[in-house]
Amino acid sequence: MRVFTSFDEFAAQKGEHLGYSDWHVVDQDRIDRFADATGDHQWIHVDPERAKDGPFGATIAHGYLTLSMIPALGKDVFRLEGPKMLVNYGTDKVRFPTPVTVGSRLRVGAELAEVRDVAQGKQIVIRYTVEIEGQTKPACVAETLVLVVL
Repeated sequence: MRVFTSFDEFAAQKGEHLGYSDWHVVDQDRIDRFADATGDHQWIHVDPERAKDGPFGATIAHGYLTLSMIPALGKDVFRLEGPKMLVNYGTDKVRFPTPVTVGSRLRVGAELAEVRDVAQGKQIVIRYTVEIEGQTKPACVAETLVLVVL
């Protein structure tokens, strides 16, 4: 994990890759709990027997489950010390190029894409790429917006 002790040190990394998280397994229990939390119980996610004969040969994680893993995985990549707080401001350009089959291992890579001045402090754009071990195309690519209150 990279640790930045000032915002200026962090901002100097604009356009640079910040690193990768550890690998994490997406198991059926996680998929089922996400289905319960969201009410999305489509068979392709929660019915392993039926999904065996489906298009992917197994259940797949919800795209939004993959997206929701970014904050936790991102904490493995870098830490910014000093700001009063960091506030999730939203996401841009979210895509799910490859489905995540149950049992897959995921990691996230991060790039500092933009730094903007805003009234409350700074806004940063982090481009995250969620990779699937053994796959060439990512599971998810998303730009997250974070308000940094200095």
